[in-house]
Amino acid sequence: MSTTSEGTAVRPFAFEFPDSELDELRQRVRAARWPEKETVSDQSQGTPLATIQELARYWAEEYDWRNIEAKLKALPHFVTEIDGLDIHFIHVRSRHENALPLIVTHGWPGSVIEQLKIVEPLTDPTAHGGDASDAFHLVIPSMPGYGFSGKPTAPGWNPERIARAWAELMKRLDYTKYVAQGGDWGAVITDLMGVQEPEGLLGIHTNMPGVIPPAIEQAVAAGNPLPSDVVLTDEEQATVEQLDFVYRHVYYAYMMGSRPQTLTGLADSPVGLAAFMVDHDAASLDLISRAFAGEPTGLTRDDVLDNITLFWLTNTAVSAARLYAENRTPFFGAKGVKLPAAVSVFPDELYQSPKTWTQKAYPNLIHYNKLDKGGHFAAWEQPELFVNEVRNGFRTLR
Repeated sequence: MSTTSEGTAVRPFAFEFPDSELDELRQRVRAARWPEKETVSDQSQGTPLATIQELARYWAEEYDWRNIEAKLKALPHFVTEIDGLDIHFIHVRSRHENALPLIVTHGWPGSVIEQLKIVEPLTDPTAHGGDASDAFHLVIPSMPGYGFSGKPTAPGWNPERIARAWAELMKRLDYTKYVAQGGDWGAVITDLMGVQEPEGLLGIHTNMPGVIPPAIEQAVAAGNPLPSDVVLTDEEQATVEQLDFVYRHVYYAYMMGSRPQTLTGLADSPVGLAAFMVDHDAASLDLISRAFAGEPTGLTRDDVLDNITLFWLTNTAVSAARLYAENRTPFFGAKGVKLPAAVSVFPDELYQSPKTWTQKAYPNLIHYNKLDKGGHFAAWEQPELFVNEVRNGFRTLR
């Protein structure tokens, strides 16, 4: 991989993984040592043995990394040094006049692979059911420590700093007016861009909106009763119950947030890495388990392994985990965004964002829509619905 520092210039980026690395990966997968089967009949103890064993079988015997590699290489990749760190990004300019520049940020356990299905529909809408007026110039960066971006060697690369780096990236690309979108960590970073209001940022779109009132998030995160003066609608109460479930089942985040270096085993065992990555949330684990049971409903087996294999080949399991240790920003709380904001609520997201709280969190709300299909990895699982949401969400800002 060519990551030689040349100052702040935007440089073309190329990557190559030799057959020997892929052969070693398959050997490690085949040599996996297995635990006993879980003692329950559901997924309450984590990634089921049957799921991870079928994943490993497919990974070693049938999966072909070169397919997704070809799709990645078909896109323009670049790298530029920002604040002392090389930042990798995909940059696809639309052929349509007056296309709106858009920076899209992935999350964990994701990568730029999450966004590949939306590149063509957003940049070339006339070929995908849209109008030329729906076109975007697309910038998709890899977060620090993820994918092909540099790995921080000192503390400090928190979401606020990444948000500032993204503004610098768009400025460096000569975009004087643009919009931003994100889910998972990308949603946090995009919210923070909205708070920071860098010159040129017109508005944001999020599919994991930060809307929880601070007192409620603090109580739920600590496992405490809600303040006695809190009165909730039925919809808000349902969201609180979903949030409570999340905080009782995101122990991977607590581990990464407190002891990321202890996860060294993820850099040594591809099967261990896969079992850890697919257990992000209950709905996503169910989705992935069904895919490896022969019932794909949004993500295919190849989709899942494309992303895990990128983590393995770039050895970014631990460097990506450190973002949790750097963070001091509430994941789900309202952050004070005043810029125009568009919100899409997918039914299998970690929690459903009530319109009441959404309007308070984003007082300049320009789009709010509840969809009937899709989950946490919306751009990856339901790209057509996601693309329509992005088009509709930003239409008034053109």
